[in-house]
Amino acid sequence: MEQLMYQSTRGDDQVVSASEAILRGIASDGGLYVPTVIPRLTTPLTALAHLDYQALALQIMSLYLTDYTEDELRNAIMQAYDHTFTTPAIAPLVPQGDVHFLELFHGPTLAFKDMALSILPHLLIVAAEKQGLTQEVVILTATSGDTGKAALEGFANVPGTKIIVFFPEHGVSPVQKRQMVTQAGENTHVIGIEGNFDDAQNGVKAMFTDESLRTSLKQAGYIFSSANSINIGRLVPQIVYYYYAYLQLVNQGVISAGQDVNFAVPTGNFGNILAAYYARCMGLPIGKLICASNTNKVLFDFLTTGIYDRKREFVVTMSPSMDILISSNLERLLYHASGQNAHWVRAQMQELTASGHYQIPQTVKTKLAPFVGGYASEEETALAINQLYQERGYLMDPHTAVAFVVLQKYRQASGDTTPTVVISTASASKFAKDVLSAIDPKYKDYDDFALLAKLGQLSSQPIPMAVQELEQRTILHKKVCQKDEMRLMVENILGL
Repeated sequence: MEQLMYQSTRGDDQVVSASEAILRGIASDGGLYVPTVIPRLTTPLTALAHLDYQALALQIMSLYLTDYTEDELRNAIMQAYDHTFTTPAIAPLVPQGDVHFLELFHGPTLAFKDMALSILPHLLIVAAEKQGLTQEVVILTATSGDTGKAALEGFANVPGTKIIVFFPEHGVSPVQKRQMVTQAGENTHVIGIEGNFDDAQNGVKAMFTDESLRTSLKQAGYIFSSANSINIGRLVPQIVYYYYAYLQLVNQGVISAGQDVNFAVPTGNFGNILAAYYARCMGLPIGKLICASNTNKVLFDFLTTGIYDRKREFVVTMSPSMDILISSNLERLLYHASGQNAHWVRAQMQELTASGHYQIPQTVKTKLAPFVGGYASEEETALAINQLYQERGYLMDPHTAVAFVVLQKYRQASGDTTPTVVISTASASKFAKDVLSAIDPKYKDYDDFALLAKLGQLSSQPIPMAVQELEQRTILHKKVCQKDEMRLMVENILGL
């Protein structure tokens, strides 16, 4: 197989192998790595339908990670998707009326980030060996809630690594926060910032591209990498579950192989839905990609008008992982939609930094036709949680509920009856107060942790192990900093 190479969306870096792209995390010019060509999966869907999740992952990931041997990939996949997932299916597809929910929360941290962050440490270790790396890898990551815990879980006590996670101190759910600040592992560091996710993400990106800091790291024997979806090693594994959902629909007799399917995806940083776009480009029969936003509807406005404008009020919602105004992975889509015009992409990103907005021409906007934008208010999100529970006894977390609302709006407006999968990104137990308050307002004054048992009763499911006794676990990480102190915190941790 010819080796697939990667290049920066901003064009300054030379092409690199998959392992080097994963190891670097972000290109030195601040751009994101993308494959020089999106590969096609030529194996007939009917031949893939019998594969389990692990075998399907090998088929798809081998097309992107071509400098990994089959054995290296298989070993990484088998170590990632193992007994730490509570179902052998890894990502079960659950029908509820005329909607199918792809449940991506059965991993160790109860969120879809486990689907990629369970395997990223294994991919990175192999990448370090391939690149002859002698430095210690520092995983530097910003999180809006779920990435942090999933990354910490994956990299805790992994030899040759340290992981530093920044999160908005007042912008995640109590369960999300407790999951992170109680994380054990001598190589783990968790820091709250007085700011929002965009502040954390901007601070992390600035450190990746700071030449003086990079020099200091090298002298001290360190190299930065990322566990955010800016790392192509996060994005590639996510493509797998779109194929898996489609093949489950085939196996369940809902569709015939080759029939179109729509996906409704709750997204803030655009990585989850971009993985679906890659699957579509590979040949998976996807009709519409329904991009669901919460009240921070910067993506809805962009897809509707062609204008990206982050200059707006930042709203803290019950779906905190989507409380984002700068959607990093959108840069990758712009690169593909502009015909791989790295010079133009760089100009748009510079304009976003300088003025807070940019506008794409109609020629690029036309290429975004597979995407449909929509958003849900807080009231609509809560009502959807309530109604689906009352009608079918099924509990959605707020992020999933946003996608469900947007899907209903899209169907009503378009009349589109294409079979649709809603991407269910987190367990309701991570947002117990918001979920239960939507069902009965009396719960809004209760403590989140006190409500976990009640949530278990309503769902007729045991409380997930990942949150059992979470409130009683010792808080190990207590650092909080201002957003302009992030670099200083990293330098102190690393002794620079």
